[in-house]
Amino acid sequence: MALPVGSAMVLSRRIGGRSTRLAVFEVFSWRVEVRPGVWVAFTNAAAGNLALHVGDNAGDVRRRRSELERAAGLGARGFQYMNQVHGNEVATIAPGPAVPAPTADALVSRGAALAVMVADCVPVVMVGSTSGGGPVLGVAHAGRPGVASGVVTAAVTRMRALGAGEISAWIGPSVCGRCYEVPAGMRAEVSAVAPGTWCDTSRGTPGLDLPAGVRRQLKSVGVAVEYSGGCTLEDDELFSYRRDRHTGRFAGLVWTATGDGTKADIDG
Repeated sequence: MALPVGSAMVLSRRIGGRSTRLAVFEVFSWRVEVRPGVWVAFTNAAAGNLALHVGDNAGDVRRRRSELERAAGLGARGFQYMNQVHGNEVATIAPGPAVPAPTADALVSRGAALAVMVADCVPVVMVGSTSGGGPVLGVAHAGRPGVASGVVTAAVTRMRALGAGEISAWIGPSVCGRCYEVPAGMRAEVSAVAPGTWCDTSRGTPGLDLPAGVRRQLKSVGVAVEYSGGCTLEDDELFSYRRDRHTGRFAGLVWTATGDGTKADIDG
């Protein structure tokens, strides 16, 4: 069952007056070391709301982010968040001290830990490597406007500009085409620029299959999709804006085992 926006990620729980530590995986819906020393994960509702823009207490959100960083084993490092605006801007994150949250819908780096927040939109996490073996990381927030304007392929282009080759992608949970009902005109407009998104819902009404559109966009630029998550609306363990407009946001994450050793915990 989904937790309220204010629910914190619990790394320990009081049981019978004693503190019992929970398994780290309980805050992740999916987590894998996708390449040696490189991890990709998607949180669940047990991690609590990670967004500052949904009316939650800012101190609670920052505490959950810090707890998540500990669960991921980041040490002194932190995940870099962004101010997401349903566009196609890509921000390059350089090693170094914390910076103000960039207004963007995709982030790329040469090792800095990255986060993208969603509650029905498609979270895309990407990993490539340079000719010297260094990691190039990327995340993208692909809602309907972002899919239509090519935010995912823009992120791939920026990763390649940083020297990334053999990029792979992991698509996190999002609302599926069976559940995402839209007006017929909107379906026609989006599918005209994002082939693969046209669909009918389970009720036979016009719909959009954004994950299918993202997979097609990634394939068009030579990026292999290694994983595709389920439907947020159908899974009570995930936040869904279409199920509850007063909901939180879960995150898609990518990080390295060592990183650059600096803290990048910003409040986007």
